[in-house]
Amino acid sequence: MEKTHCQSLILLIAAQLLRGYALPSPDLTAKMDQPDTEMPQTTHPDLDPTFKAQVKRLHKLTVYGRWLLVGILWLTLAPLSLWGWQYELSLMRSHFTWAALRYAIVYNRIPALGLAFCIGMTVAVLVWQSRNVIWGLPPQEQHRLEQQVRRISQQGPSHPLWKWIGKP
Repeated sequence: MEKTHCQSLILLIAAQLLRGYALPSPDLTAKMDQPDTEMPQTTHPDLDPTFKAQVKRLHKLTVYGRWLLVGILWLTLAPLSLWGWQYELSLMRSHFTWAALRYAIVYNRIPALGLAFCIGMTVAVLVWQSRNVIWGLPPQEQHRLEQQVRRISQQGPSHPLWKWIGKP
């Protein structure tokens, strides 16, 4: 019996440290000695299904915002960069060589940086979203989203994201 109590206390401390909370107070460890039926049931906002739905909506909004930024970059910066490479592109269409590509990149740096920025942002968002889909949200990002939902809820309807996040 004592061994399971120690194991549950260790698991509680480890879970709280991983989630970024402080160590439990001594009176909480004293309550651990009581049977499970006597433990008071507290409603933590993290366990609230509407809170979880709000965090999920905020994450979805973040994903849409990142893809919107990438789309705006491809619709504005990429055409301007390609326009700056107009002569080099016509030269490469007739006689493509790696030297011509290198010439275009080295001697027209601003259009090259514009295209590199568009490609880099696209790859970054793809990698970020793939990581979230495959392995789930990291604890730090989950905690950041939860804090942001709390701030939005505290500010109420005056917050710009309230109409997307605040509704139950």
